[in-house]
Amino acid sequence: MNLITFGSRPGGSILRSFAASAALALSAAIVLPAVSFADEQGVSFWLPGLFGSLAAVPQHPGWQVTAINYFDSVSASGAAAAAREITVGKLSQTVNVNLNVNVKATLDLVLVDAGYVFATPVFGGQLNLAMFGLVGPNSAALNGSLTLASGPFAVMREGSISQTTTGFGDLYPQAFIRWNSGVHNWTIYGTGDIPVGDYSSRNLANIGIGHGAVDAGGGYTYLDPKLGHEFSAVTGFTYNLINPSTNYQNGVDWHLDWGASQFLTKQIFVGAVGYFYEQITPDRGCAPQLCPFESGVIGVGPQVGFIFPVGQVQAYVNLKAYGEFDAHDRPPGWNAWLTLSFSPPAPTNPKSAMLTKE
Repeated sequence: MNLITFGSRPGGSILRSFAASAALALSAAIVLPAVSFADEQGVSFWLPGLFGSLAAVPQHPGWQVTAINYFDSVSASGAAAAAREITVGKLSQTVNVNLNVNVKATLDLVLVDAGYVFATPVFGGQLNLAMFGLVGPNSAALNGSLTLASGPFAVMREGSISQTTTGFGDLYPQAFIRWNSGVHNWTIYGTGDIPVGDYSSRNLANIGIGHGAVDAGGGYTYLDPKLGHEFSAVTGFTYNLINPSTNYQNGVDWHLDWGASQFLTKQIFVGAVGYFYEQITPDRGCAPQLCPFESGVIGVGPQVGFIFPVGQVQAYVNLKAYGEFDAHDRPPGWNAWLTLSFSPPAPTNPKSAMLTKE
């Protein structure tokens, strides 16, 4: 199966055809519930790193299936941890909690995404509709000087509480339109959260986020099939609905994900990935002594990808990881993504895969 041929026009089309699997794999996980300490209880709708290389490249028409193993490890102290203690402990927001408390969390989820790419152009581009769900454990622990409250009284004690929740998360519908013109590729997307996952406002660890959300944005990919150069960037904004269990509303989030890669052979590429995340409006409903609660973080790390045929379909494997820094109201941590994607194979006539003329 000839996947990529550098240095020729047909090869360029095949490269973009191959890249369909990569684009699916790197953009399918578009809205995971995060144990990322921003917004209510330290959980934001958007998880930085969802997009990566080849995100705007058109894909092959037909069904696409992606499985992702996502692992995240983070820790926080001060206001981020105290905010979680107030909510799970049902403490009054007037309680002057001690900030000498720490929270740690690990997330190990399996996501399954199913989508369909339409052959008929929409607004001159390629329409992709998808839905995914997730399952797995979320473990969290609070330790330090914990606050105990009963009526008007509050006392402090040294100790810890922990919880592991295993279950299903929310559902996440997705819509993309992608366009191509030579080495230039563009995309717009829209997504949201259907809050049907395992969630309780009294849980220390949840799989769902307990409220709806909508997110939209756009992106660009530069892909030179002759030299094997690639760069992608996708940005968007999240608007969060009120959590009916707590009357809490997360602020508006801005995010930018990027990826850069170099193809070493017809089937292997290496590169770097990164993200910027910034909350641009404060939360509403948080404890007065902790607000405004606006978070931000930067992440960067390596990636490697491999493409290979499996029977009558094309498979793609990607491994990427991020280390976080420059965090505020949100702890630095690290996360890793292992992605396996299956899509229709490259067509015999490469030009038949193109939506626009080169």
